[in-house]
Amino acid sequence: MNHIDQLTINSIRILSAEGVEKAKSGHPGLPMGAAPMAYTLWAKAMKHNPADPNWVDRDRFILSAGHGSMLIYSLLHLFGYGLTMDDLKDFRQWGSKTPGHPEYGHTIGVETTTGPLGQGISNGVGMAMAEAHLAAKFNRPDHKLVDHYTYVLTGDGCLMEGIASEAASLAGTLKLGKLIVLYDSNSITIEGSTDLAFTEDVGKRFEAYNWQVLKVEDGNDVDAIAATLEEAKKETEKPTIIEIRTEIGYGSPKQGMASAHGEPLGAGNLLAAKEFLKYNTEGSFYVPQEVREHMKGIMEQGKKAQEEWDALWQSYEKEYPELAAEWKAWHNPELQVDLLNDESYWHFEGATATRSSSGDVLNRLAKVIPNLIGGSADLAPSNKSVMKDRGVFSAKDYSGSNVHFGIREHAMAAIANGMSVHGGLKPYVATFFVFTDYMKGAMRLSALMNQPVLYILTHDSIGVGEDGPTHQPIEHLASLRSIPNFTVIRPADSRETAAAYLSALTRLNSPTALVLTRQNLPLLDGTGPNALKGAYILSDSEKETPDIILMATGSEVQLIFEAQKVLKEKGIDARVVSMPSWEIFEEQSDEYKESVLPKNVTARLAVEAASSFGWHKYVGLDGDTVTRDDFGASAPADILFKEFGFTVENVVEKALKVLGR
Repeated sequence: MNHIDQLTINSIRILSAEGVEKAKSGHPGLPMGAAPMAYTLWAKAMKHNPADPNWVDRDRFILSAGHGSMLIYSLLHLFGYGLTMDDLKDFRQWGSKTPGHPEYGHTIGVETTTGPLGQGISNGVGMAMAEAHLAAKFNRPDHKLVDHYTYVLTGDGCLMEGIASEAASLAGTLKLGKLIVLYDSNSITIEGSTDLAFTEDVGKRFEAYNWQVLKVEDGNDVDAIAATLEEAKKETEKPTIIEIRTEIGYGSPKQGMASAHGEPLGAGNLLAAKEFLKYNTEGSFYVPQEVREHMKGIMEQGKKAQEEWDALWQSYEKEYPELAAEWKAWHNPELQVDLLNDESYWHFEGATATRSSSGDVLNRLAKVIPNLIGGSADLAPSNKSVMKDRGVFSAKDYSGSNVHFGIREHAMAAIANGMSVHGGLKPYVATFFVFTDYMKGAMRLSALMNQPVLYILTHDSIGVGEDGPTHQPIEHLASLRSIPNFTVIRPADSRETAAAYLSALTRLNSPTALVLTRQNLPLLDGTGPNALKGAYILSDSEKETPDIILMATGSEVQLIFEAQKVLKEKGIDARVVSMPSWEIFEEQSDEYKESVLPKNVTARLAVEAASSFGWHKYVGLDGDTVTRDDFGASAPADILFKEFGFTVENVVEKALKVLGR
């Protein structure tokens, strides 16, 4: 290793350790051990231009082991991405650009939010799939417009997580040759040696997944790491994992110890590390000038790489103007068609399960939104989530838009996040609603990263019927509604389902879950674009001030619609409110919300075949609910709805009780 490489690596090590030390919080061990591989990748193998962090054909880098965040912050600082020394000094502090774990959209140059282990490597699979799909669509023999790699730095912890195994298995099946994982193999976790719970041969596991497995025995050997990265690129039919043996906390007295993982080194140990690494011991947060000069040369290489691509793009626009126009449209997040005023979009006939309505709408959209891509966790026939005439994304053909994710719900959601942050695509995923239990970590990150991932979730209630309580969601609506910046829509019929899709496609900074029925639902008079407001008066009272407000979502809207008629016969004037999305309703003006749910009407009844949790915000202390706060049962759906009180008769009885009659 030459002098300047060594000095730059040591600068990364010391800056990282100093950031943790100043914050009195963080993880110095990984950055100190992994600095050589990270530097080698960024300086010698990765195509990127710090002057334009959003260049579309840049290589992507993911620090899947996000607890080692000072590593990426030190890299971003030294490579000229705009993070200042003051930003490094503000590590983990209020309002800083250097939070405890890397956050997408918060820190320039961070490609995805990581920290929950296994998410980053799974996002990487999604990014590699996005690259492959865009390349298949837009590349021409003389114009490789899309030609970049996805690099992931991961550790033992990520590879213990089940989600990483799910994603890696799919990546091998899809032969994603442009996905390269650097495995920081230091054999240490918080509790001690990985041997406590992790004795498998990781390489053999990945070979079984159809990955190329390479090894570097000395994590400080920059030349070996660089050569191995080049070897990895030669394999185009398999993703590659490079196991690089490192020592956590390298250079400090805590080297190789579990205590180096998640706590500051301490002032004395930090000084000892500087002395061992022959680094400047005077002051702190110091970077040698020769390192600064060295970085300028590397940054210039990145600018030249993008200039070459810019020239390629200009030629592409002249040679393939129609494709170039499509490229621009694909990379424009705004919806390119006017669905709101398209009468055919809103046309449906007869009683239909909203999962089937969803399938119809999805295929209408597939004809006008070419960059839709997605699929199901092995439930596409039940989820109705296949786009006709759009082909299958596979190792044989990356141009297909339908993805077979296999029974890998958690990885499926994380892969969709990776596709979304990559850019150019509109991803959706589908499964049974109850299986969001397996997806929650990635769904939460969709919301945290402001990504408009579309979740198609069918079999939404006890209406699942004979499959029983294991497959009947109860608390799941409340669970998803509790996630900040997450939009949940449970449509009452086909037209509300169309509205749900339109809402999802125009919400550019929030994921959306469409919660859909297995059983048929009638088309209700008055449904349609009004659902875009989240809640609306479906059937109003005759009096200006109703006696009672009945509100419901999904399959239960028909119950309150019919209950209104029965109550009318009893001399009670009820207002029927369909409320497919709480989140969207809360975004409306105070005046609109008051017009739908006037404060002076305290007699209110909510009906939903799910947990009552959260409904009291809308029914108040004087209202009530017809809900389900226990598990379901195995029986035909119509029997369950009757036995659990989801009948017109019970709704009417509860309404009368609310009114004190």
